[in-house]
Amino acid sequence: MERLLYISQAPHLENIRAACEAGCKWIQLRVKDVNGNAGKQTADDALHNVHLQLAIDAKAICDEFGAKLSINDNPSIAALVNAYGVHVGKLDVPVKEARNIVGDQSWVGGTANTLDDVLAHINDGVDYVGVGPFRFTTTKENLSPILGLEGYQQLMASVGSKVPVMAIGGILLEDIPALKEAGVYGVAVSGLITNAIDKKEMVQKINAIWNH
Repeated sequence: MERLLYISQAPHLENIRAACEAGCKWIQLRVKDVNGNAGKQTADDALHNVHLQLAIDAKAICDEFGAKLSINDNPSIAALVNAYGVHVGKLDVPVKEARNIVGDQSWVGGTANTLDDVLAHINDGVDYVGVGPFRFTTTKENLSPILGLEGYQQLMASVGSKVPVMAIGGILLEDIPALKEAGVYGVAVSGLITNAIDKKEMVQKINAIWNH
């Protein structure tokens, strides 16, 4: 599993291609802006089809660059496009249900904010957890309590190597060494890459921290 996860922002396909060109090898399609929808399963077939087409196109881009694609919130779409995996939020489809939909061959990740969240995901057979937020971020609505570095240090002291932990939420380049020291497996970022003037250089700097 890669230690750097890029979470897409609109325009999704343009930003996913840019991230792949910069060297990102793990991409999460996080659709939250299709007619205000957060990417969850819906009875609206037209909306579902928009999300599905984005996933098909994103998968093609990732395949072109040898990158892995995960789908946020929607295991049915992840299964349809044969994605690398799916990531489910705290209010989305439960991990066990997502696993039943995507199968054992796909990775299932879950969002966590507390140690209890992490342990529950482990019990449900999650492959990794996205723990956050590290700090305030505008890319996610209904933000859970902010953890800060101390929160990760305390959590990782209990979690250890039970499951890979991806830190997420407003992470800057200068935060990553301390998060690595705290014991997290990797980082999930969005704006850090989307807004970088030189995206390739940013990806190289992030990867260098993990390879040091």
